[in-house]
Amino acid sequence: QAQLVESGGGLVQPGGSLKLSCAGSGFTFDYAAIGWFRQAPGKEREGVACINSADAAHILIDSLKGRFTISRDNAKNTVYLQMNSLKPEDTAVYYCRATVPITPSSATQYMYWGQGTQVTVSS
Repeated sequence: QAQLVESGGGLVQPGGSLKLSCAGSGFTFDYAAIGWFRQAPGKEREGVACINSADAAHILIDSLKGRFTISRDNAKNTVYLQMNSLKPEDTAVYYCRATVPITPSSATQYMYWGQGTQVTVSS
């Protein structure tokens, strides 16, 4: 059974930092592209960052560049989202998603979501 579990969320003051983890199991983690998404109350879910199986990493929102970093540790089947200089507008539920091809060259992919972790930035 494929599974993604996020952790590391919590309450932090503006200007603080958090490091989110996304741990995968039940699929070949090395093959997976992993994305972080977030959804604030009353807003649509948006893509935050992604990293592919070749370790190519991208921050998808301009206002997050220089503050957020995505990385992966395949030995631990985990992708991280380091969030620095947090702002109240970063408050959201953060989700990770794995896109996994059946084989590295296959066009057939499976997609899995985690349950989300709450990040609240407030004084």
